[in-house]
Amino acid sequence: MSPFIARPEHGVVWITGASSGIGRALALKLAEEGYKVAVTARSHDKLLALQAEASALAGSIVVLDGDVTDTEDMEHTVAAIEYQHGPIALAVLNAGVYLPARGEDLNHEVFERSFAVNLHGVVNCLVPAVRHMRARGYGQVALVSSVAGYGGLPGGAAYGASKAALINMAESLNFELDRMGIRIQLITPGYVDTPLTARNKFDMPDIVSAQHAADAIAIGLKSPSFDISFPKSMVYRAKLLKFLPYGLYFKVLRYFLGSGSKRRPAGPHITAHPAE
Repeated sequence: MSPFIARPEHGVVWITGASSGIGRALALKLAEEGYKVAVTARSHDKLLALQAEASALAGSIVVLDGDVTDTEDMEHTVAAIEYQHGPIALAVLNAGVYLPARGEDLNHEVFERSFAVNLHGVVNCLVPAVRHMRARGYGQVALVSSVAGYGGLPGGAAYGASKAALINMAESLNFELDRMGIRIQLITPGYVDTPLTARNKFDMPDIVSAQHAADAIAIGLKSPSFDISFPKSMVYRAKLLKFLPYGLYFKVLRYFLGSGSKRRPAGPHITAHPAE
């Protein structure tokens, strides 16, 4: 049986984290293609602006405010979409945050917030969406992870760990969801020019625009592929690194990332300026 691919006639596309970046660009892209797109985020004004921008497109955008970290809120959001706008044929679970977590300044808040949005936020949306899809016998889900989930990077202890969990989650769920007629896909972008990455103070190789990302995702969602990853050059390098022994892996990364990732001398030292 061929994998289910959501078309406009099948129902609604639900995109979380749609107020900016990839989510916003993808919502406009799919609305342009004729889909009815339900968008969720905490920024009500930005969602209304997005809806207005799509008013002349072939499809439409409907706004549902919501916080993915609130389990009950996401249950209500899914129910509202299903009963007011139509069945969710495709859910793109995109909401995420990037908070640096460095060894010089480890704290609980960064990890708790990262996991609350990037991991538990996905689960809060996934559970009710899959429940409705299972009842119908069809559906499509895409989890937005990151190339950062392939392996550890400086400052990425919280973000990378949460994104690595999504990779494992999608791989694991593929076995069961496939038997229920629900197709799950994994989206693993490299660096994308968004408000999140705009705060980075380091070089971002192969960075692409949010529009480029949306175009790549839109194509991938209509393909039979499990993995939607881009840009290919960065993805290939990141995957290749994981084949290296750890000693070589750390050495190669330190070389390419520069002095900021080099090991400090053993023993006590004073950090004059804590990492941001």
